[in-house]
Amino acid sequence: MLSIAGVTAVLHCVAAVLGNEYWFDEMYMVAIGRHHLDWGSADQPPLAPALAALMESIAPGSMLAIRLPVALATAGTVVLAGLIARELGCDRRAQGFTAAAQATVIWTALAGHWLTPYSLEPLQWLLLMWLLVRWIRVRDDRLLLASGVVVGVAALTKFQVAVLCVVVLAAVAAVGPRDLLRRPLLWLGAAVAALIAAPTLIWQASNGWPQLQMAPVVAGEAEALYAGRAGIAVQLIVFAGVAGIALMLYGLWRLRDPQLRDYRFLGVTFVALFVLFVVTAGRPYYLAGLYAPLMAIGALALQQRRAAAPRRQRWLVWPTYAVGTALALATLALSVIVVDDEAGERIAAQTAAAYHGLPEHQRERTALIGASYILAAYADGYAQRYSLPQAFSPSRSYGYFPPPPESCDTALYLGRDAALLRPYFADVRVVGDIGDDMRAYLLTGRQESWAGIWSQTRTLTVS
Repeated sequence: MLSIAGVTAVLHCVAAVLGNEYWFDEMYMVAIGRHHLDWGSADQPPLAPALAALMESIAPGSMLAIRLPVALATAGTVVLAGLIARELGCDRRAQGFTAAAQATVIWTALAGHWLTPYSLEPLQWLLLMWLLVRWIRVRDDRLLLASGVVVGVAALTKFQVAVLCVVVLAAVAAVGPRDLLRRPLLWLGAAVAALIAAPTLIWQASNGWPQLQMAPVVAGEAEALYAGRAGIAVQLIVFAGVAGIALMLYGLWRLRDPQLRDYRFLGVTFVALFVLFVVTAGRPYYLAGLYAPLMAIGALALQQRRAAAPRRQRWLVWPTYAVGTALALATLALSVIVVDDEAGERIAAQTAAAYHGLPEHQRERTALIGASYILAAYADGYAQRYSLPQAFSPSRSYGYFPPPPESCDTALYLGRDAALLRPYFADVRVVGDIGDDMRAYLLTGRQESWAGIWSQTRTLTVS
């Protein structure tokens, strides 16, 4: 188990260094942490941006430093998968099967070294699942209090943990163990979770709960990004990887065993969330933190069959893991290639060429604005390298940050067209090409205050 986790950590650290460009969501975290760190933002709780800011302060410009916490978190999921298997009664071999299946989860291989909220979330969900599974075995209510701490920290990473908790409690009420719901420390833990999450919840409340408005935005992007609900349904399972799928589905089937009655809530939770995320057109990686418990149950079932037919099992298991490992390694390599095309830096360099091509007196009065948060984040992320000013955007969390200063009567706008801001300026002209059918537009003759423009153009969608 530990050796598998160690190999996983090393491979993701290598991928972190070889992929010498930031994934765009990583750059978003870096930009928020660098310029707008607060208790929240429109679509992100504060933990990932704060972690980006911390690692930047320790080792400025180091790709490994930024990504090291996530690589360690990914290795941590492998350890937790094995620990969950141990709590269920798995021997060392079955624990290893579970840990290896977690290490070869396709989503983990792809994103397990990118500093993003969705890369940190699986560790938190699995830690919560391990605490609950261990509580079932030892009935130590202090574990429930610790669960509250985990939920609170998870809420500072992504708000989906609230949905997980509601579904887990409903599943326990439906299929047991119902004694869990009568434990005072469970509800004290819930209070602790709410206390930890309170600052970011207060931020959301004071800004009109933009996170709640993200649900229809995410659903609206599903068709283009994931082939709609059908694509999401497939990917929610496929992302578990070859060995993960085999163990997970077998584990779901084996939950019929009366001896596993206390753990049936795990299967009910998984199925309920699967249906919910498909119906609401959520992201296909939302279940990445729930594969391991079912994989552990599948490994336990294999362990129980091993004595009866050891050779038969060997012929079944090892080819599955071989194919799964090869696919995971290929996905890990793909994650390096995906972020190594230097698209972000090219955009920043071409933006800098357009910006520095302006007369100096005009540059001082020019706000740099990206049509989408991605373009703004690239400009912010490479600002020091290319001497760019702080970027703005009406998109996503950037739209909830302060607008450009009123002293800026000119805008350098990055996007496919300038239709969004054209009504607020007297003149618009192209001053550069930043690639991928996007241009830099110079907008002059501002006709309304920036506060007024921001209130009319702010959006959670990606332009």
